[in-house]
Amino acid sequence: MGRSEERAAAPETTTAGGPFVLVGTDGSPSSLEAVEAAAREAGRRGARLVVAHAFIWPLFRVGLEPSVYGPTESGLRRQAQIVVDTAVARARTVAPDTEVSGELISGEPLVVLATRSKGAELVVVGSRGTGGFAGVVLGSVAVHLAAHAACPVLVVRGPGEPDGPVLLAVDGSPDSDAAVDFAFTEARARGAGLVAVHAWTPRSGPGDLTGLFHSAEQVHEEAARVLDAALARAAERHPGVEAEPRLVRGRPREVLLEESENAQLVVMGARGRGGFAGLLLGSVSQALLHHARCPVAIVRDGVA
Repeated sequence: MGRSEERAAAPETTTAGGPFVLVGTDGSPSSLEAVEAAAREAGRRGARLVVAHAFIWPLFRVGLEPSVYGPTESGLRRQAQIVVDTAVARARTVAPDTEVSGELISGEPLVVLATRSKGAELVVVGSRGTGGFAGVVLGSVAVHLAAHAACPVLVVRGPGEPDGPVLLAVDGSPDSDAAVDFAFTEARARGAGLVAVHAWTPRSGPGDLTGLFHSAEQVHEEAARVLDAALARAAERHPGVEAEPRLVRGRPREVLLEESENAQLVVMGARGRGGFAGLLLGSVSQALLHHARCPVAIVRDGVA
């Protein structure tokens, strides 16, 4: 039903074959969980699944083929192909009606997956790969893709609560608006409830002068307006999908981490309204990527 092929470098963007979901694999348990999640996502979308493994060893000009003195199944190229074949087989088990293909691409994983994400509906990765150091919660590939991929990124941090809602973080930023549409679409595809959370606080930190010019009641009213406006716009584009608005007093990081405990997915923008210019990932999105209790989808304005 699918195929496995090797490419010399990250391929050019192509629309051939229709919409696809991209998942990166390196053979680690985390990446295989990502493969399963990606297979389910592709099935929901009616899209094909591309399983990609970045094969870095050719860049170092090392021997790739089996030694004449070793078994025929040895050698770096063969081991890389086994990583791809194993992931493809896992995906087909999860989504037997989905077209699955494998790609063995020569290149550095960060560059390969970011480039290959062009034209994809979604790119999926695990939270940690085989190169992770003990104690490191999130892999560099996941962080890089969340900031640079050409489509929304799903970072798989365990299965989440299967019967839980899709949790949407709303703050009124352009990235948040893009995340709203993504969350509504996901909730419909999953047949899940949708909870839209906007966390507010009269002061966000020591340097925040909001409390000197606005009362807590005024800040609360503005927070309610932001949440209501975002959901009203989305409701027009997604009829039949109802969102439960949840206005919570507290710091966004702590509120969203707590809410993620009972969710099957968290959806949020890459940067909020408080982000510095040029910063591709905000502090709250980074916190969720590192510590959320369920998968996290990061959506940037213009790539949804």
